[in-house]
Amino acid sequence: MISKCLFPVAGYGTRFLPATKSMPKEMLPVVNKPLVQYGVEEAIDAGMTTCAMVTGRGKRAIADHFDISFELEHQISGTGKEIYLESIRNVLDKGVFTMVRQREMRGLGHAILTGEALIGNEAFGVVLSDDLCLNDGPGVLSQMAELYRQFRCSIVAIQEVPMDEVHKYGVIAGTSLKEGVYRVDEMVEKPAAEDAPSNLAIIGRYILTPDIFDILRDTPPGANGEVQLTDALQTQARRGCVMAYKFKGRRFDCGSVPGFVEATNYVYENVYTKN
Repeated sequence: MISKCLFPVAGYGTRFLPATKSMPKEMLPVVNKPLVQYGVEEAIDAGMTTCAMVTGRGKRAIADHFDISFELEHQISGTGKEIYLESIRNVLDKGVFTMVRQREMRGLGHAILTGEALIGNEAFGVVLSDDLCLNDGPGVLSQMAELYRQFRCSIVAIQEVPMDEVHKYGVIAGTSLKEGVYRVDEMVEKPAAEDAPSNLAIIGRYILTPDIFDILRDTPPGANGEVQLTDALQTQARRGCVMAYKFKGRRFDCGSVPGFVEATNYVYENVYTKN
């Protein structure tokens, strides 16, 4: 039912400088696979085979990664090294990749709006590659797509975080409909602990309905002077319905160095060495 997924990949990755001075943060490898590829694989597994990338200056490596490298293919053709290309070949066979540039860094909401031309008038997924989500069963987007079939409205993925960390996230308060599923009543972007409506934090997985684009166009800059997707979703929740889903799986905050190291160790011990 949902065939497209948007990837906002235009950020600077300043927390990983100097490594990200000339390399996109989304191309940082967790063991032997770049972060953005994990997200693309999750989207394709959920049936979202059209992957729309909102990129920026200095991000050509992302486009090159999701393309054929004729020289490399020729060089290792017929050798034992071809096995190392299996995962990206599988992605290229199943996915379609489109790209547009975000000319100014004006927040996640602005990045989503920049991708409108690639999405059109249909519901779509969103993956923030900084959040690496892993589990043994269906991926987070697959879980959310199943939920969308029931509710037909925007859905945000959430998890409980310590109260002293809520200032890093958009936070929701809502009415519990069933285990792990909430109808959103309130959303606050990066609140102080004393102002947070709960400890249920939004992480980098969304399913959005296309009316979000019109709402974003009318959303004024919020926290940090940026157009916040959380503010637009609050408007959408007030006008209609937004659901929050406490997903099954493990999430790593690869936008931070400690989280990236934790993810690398976990993937090496639990995924890479078992394949």
